Amino acid sequence: MAEPAAKHQLKRRSAWFWITTCAVAVFFVLISPRAPATLWGTSFSLHHLSLTPRESHPSVGEILLPESEQVQFDNYSLILRGQRIFLHSGEFHTFRLPVPSLWPDILEKVKAAGLNAVSVYTHMGLINPAPGVVDFGGFRALQPLYDAAKAAGIWIVLRPGGYINAETTAGGIAHWATSEVAGTLRTNDTDWKAAWQAYIQGIIKVTAPNQINAGGPVIAIQIDNEYSQGIPSHAEYFADLEDAYHNSNIVVPLTYNDPGQGRNFINGTGAVDLYGLDSYPQGFDCSNPSVWRPVTTNYQSYHAQVNPSQAWYIPEFQGGSFDAWGPTAPGYPPCRVLTGADFQSVFNLQLWASNAKLINYYMIYGGTSWGAIPFHGVYTSYDYGASLTESRELTTKYDELKRQGLFVRSSPEFYKTNWMADASTGLVASSSPAAFITFLQNPDSKAGFYIARQTNSTSTATTDFKLNVTVASGNLQIPLLAPSITLSGRQSKVIVTNYAFGKSRMLYSTAQVFYASTIDGRDVLFLHGDSAQEHEATLTLTGTPKKAQQNSLVTLTHNTPGIVQNSTIVSFLPGIEGLVTVWDSDTQLVLFADSETAATFWSPVIAGRANDPLKNFWGLGTNQSILVGGPYLVRTASISGTHLALRGDLKDGVRLTVIAPRNIRSITWNGAPVSSDVAASSALTSLGGFVGQLQPRASTKGITVPKLAGWKFQDSLPEIGATFDDASWTVANKTTTNIPLKPYYGDGRILYGCDYGFCENVVLWRGHFQSTGAEKSVNLSINGGEAFAASVWLNDVFLKTSFGNSTNNRNILEETDDKFDFPTGALKSGQDNVITVVQDNMGLNETSGSNPNSSKGPRGIRGFKLDTGNFTTWKVQGKVGGYTNYPDKVRGVFNEGGLFGERKGWHLPGFDTSKWASRDLSQGLPDSAAGVGFFVTTFKLNIPKGFDVPMSFTFTEPFGESYRALLFVNGWMMGKRVGNLGPQAKFPVHEGILDYQGVNTVAVALWAMTPNTPVLPKLELDIDGVYDGGVGGVVTDNPKWSSTGR
Repeated sequence: MAEPAAKHQLKRRSAWFWITTCAVAVFFVLISPRAPATLWGTSFSLHHLSLTPRESHPSVGEILLPESEQVQFDNYSLILRGQRIFLHSGEFHTFRLPVPSLWPDILEKVKAAGLNAVSVYTHMGLINPAPGVVDFGGFRALQPLYDAAKAAGIWIVLRPGGYINAETTAGGIAHWATSEVAGTLRTNDTDWKAAWQAYIQGIIKVTAPNQINAGGPVIAIQIDNEYSQGIPSHAEYFADLEDAYHNSNIVVPLTYNDPGQGRNFINGTGAVDLYGLDSYPQGFDCSNPSVWRPVTTNYQSYHAQVNPSQAWYIPEFQGGSFDAWGPTAPGYPPCRVLTGADFQSVFNLQLWASNAKLINYYMIYGGTSWGAIPFHGVYTSYDYGASLTESRELTTKYDELKRQGLFVRSSPEFYKTNWMADASTGLVASSSPAAFITFLQNPDSKAGFYIARQTNSTSTATTDFKLNVTVASGNLQIPLLAPSITLSGRQSKVIVTNYAFGKSRMLYSTAQVFYASTIDGRDVLFLHGDSAQEHEATLTLTGTPKKAQQNSLVTLTHNTPGIVQNSTIVSFLPGIEGLVTVWDSDTQLVLFADSETAATFWSPVIAGRANDPLKNFWGLGTNQSILVGGPYLVRTASISGTHLALRGDLKDGVRLTVIAPRNIRSITWNGAPVSSDVAASSALTSLGGFVGQLQPRASTKGITVPKLAGWKFQDSLPEIGATFDDASWTVANKTTTNIPLKPYYGDGRILYGCDYGFCENVVLWRGHFQSTGAEKSVNLSINGGEAFAASVWLNDVFLKTSFGNSTNNRNILEETDDKFDFPTGALKSGQDNVITVVQDNMGLNETSGSNPNSSKGPRGIRGFKLDTGNFTTWKVQGKVGGYTNYPDKVRGVFNEGGLFGERKGWHLPGFDTSKWASRDLSQGLPDSAAGVGFFVTTFKLNIPKGFDVPMSFTFTEPFGESYRALLFVNGWMMGKRVGNLGPQAKFPVHEGILDYQGVNTVAVALWAMTPNTPVLPKLELDIDGVYDGGVGGVVTDNPKWSSTGR
């Protein structure tokens, strides 16, 4: 064990102290051949740090370190309150799960995977919907996230932007700013600086009391997102943001994520405290999920060149892939294959091999881009092929992430390693050139970590090799008895040497470490490996064994020449399935399982002292854990005297296996007692072992959902009627705009929705002209973004629909320029005639290259011209109230658009449809007409409490029908279905949006875009899974219809 960290003075140091220290530090940097391990936030170099969690903690209110020194880093890793940690994180966007009472579900699943942090984007466009308005109500709130993270023991790196990218509209910039700011977005221009002030100050106010120095979970804040420093106005913008944080109560470090190896914001104007690199090495072609790109091989050398004195930080590493609109888009299941468990094995470990110690996987849970959240390149689902599905279910990717996460959590020696060499720099470690080895070593304990992959990282071949290592007894070629180490295709391994588990130390292992810790004074080691391969470990077995090893596929060989005296070689022959107890003594417990069985185990953390605000954080507040095998999910474990309480989820009946302190006399699962199988328990281990059986409650089999029936229908396009009065609509008569892309043609009037407060979702335009009878056509250039559509009428006569296109049509069209011919008899000569345009806005662009003003989108009509004559008046209508006065403050600015039914609130629970016509959704619009109609029905759910039952609405009709449908569930726009484009047909909707013990309202705004063609959507409500357990306490917040503001 390394020496503990030097203690900091508790008082603030004088200015002269800091000046002197900085001068000395600069001197040493200049004369050192390599950058020293200088700490961020302190005055001295860190030479020794404890490699194990501290045992004692300050009492509540006691100051351990000055505020600015509670988050530090050196050239190895992050250091929190003097404790070295590996920041192992997943990306989670709370705004994509608009049910705050479900956020603990995600955080508990992150914790259960062995991770210790989440990275969280916040959305300026949702929180700051209008100038000067900052709204942290409902799903926009941060305090529920901070509270849930603290309860789960999960650190937070907050990433508020204003620009966040994230496949969201305008990259997260508030829509109002894209039209009201005359200057360039994301620069030091005065009006942009004024625009973000209220939002950033709001973030600061909510976050400052939740930093680690106040006992909270926030440990870092990122400055904006993926940007270039080379342009002075960009760098000054970063400096402006940093000034805002520095001139506040924010004391945690400020970070940055470079989108490529661009060396941005390491030094110079706008430089952050901690630099990081984003990397998506597999790309985003989910259509070919088995086609791999090679691993990136220069991570380590890049880090050594650009910021060697800092810990190596990866703020975004590929954890999945987004998917685009289009009929050839594959959907997210292939994305989960492209970035599956084998990808995680090879690419995640390649990142470890670069000595990265702060890693965030983007995404761990993607969620739903409901309403107007998505930018125009993606559809509603943001499942991302992540380790957790959009419906919050676990996957095989989650299994692999857990195997990796618990290894990292179990291996504090891995938090501080020197990158020694790899096969490309002269390391001769593998007996086969087909195996590529990187060697990392802890400089204090000399624990070694040899990371092995295929030299051709895309290879699916089987590679066998032996490994030359240096251990306590000297140089060895391992394995000693097994014929080889095996890489089965796309697979990587960490071969450890001189590896500590508790007070014991393992000489080496070609099997993988799943868990290593101390339980009730016993050193516990849990190894795993592929059942088709042979594995080997050598260690000194101590204590008095309580049972003999009885598995014929596990052999123990003692006192082999050339290794440490009294060491035992443990051989694991191919064919092992299930859990094997290898050694069970009063001082040690050694277990082995095949990798699939290992993935059924969990290691819940036991909270530390009740008065420690960080009692749930591994390594700071606690270092106590247990092992639990069998359940679908183990969320938490707590010990009170001789009682162990487990909480989690069951999908099926399972054998429960527990290794816990020996004084445990009773165990409950979700509050129900569990009976012990005494014989099986004693066979597992003689101390602290428990085996029982768990079964889901019988009521799981009775959970059903109703068929969606009893639909009511009402036309939702009165705007094309002869008697429709648009007097209350906004006159579109502006002649100037801050949007850089100007109209192509017209008469000088600007017809961009954002300029009139209507930036998102469906916007309607009405152009009036006095007909002479000579008009034959109108030309319209319409901009709606990728995959948009716009349908056009002359008076009440349908002309046609302009269709945008999409990435996965290999033909991106963000705007169209079409001629619309007037049918005979459509004109009203000598009278007022109206061109009505129903236009779908698909979201604003993200920053394109070095042009941040690309988010200022000309969504609307970029050109209008009659073949003869002129328009007299143009009117525009989007969502009721625009972004300044929309009535639904709970669901927020992005939930509604400008369809008549939306403006009247037909999608909201409680709206009276009793006088509407009865018409089934599957019948489509009357007379197969083009147009828009609203279909509404209600249904009851009676899901028993204590169950997590993910559900989805699924359109089941054949692909290709020419329609768009907006799916509203209890007033929330939870899906946009494009029948002729796809690919999404299934829309998960969570409890909290759905009322699982009450009446629910579903509304579908059906937009038929082509007349006289089949538009016959079929919608079902399906159960995706039934889990006995869940996070519990899910709260609905679905305000009912009110006439106010409508």
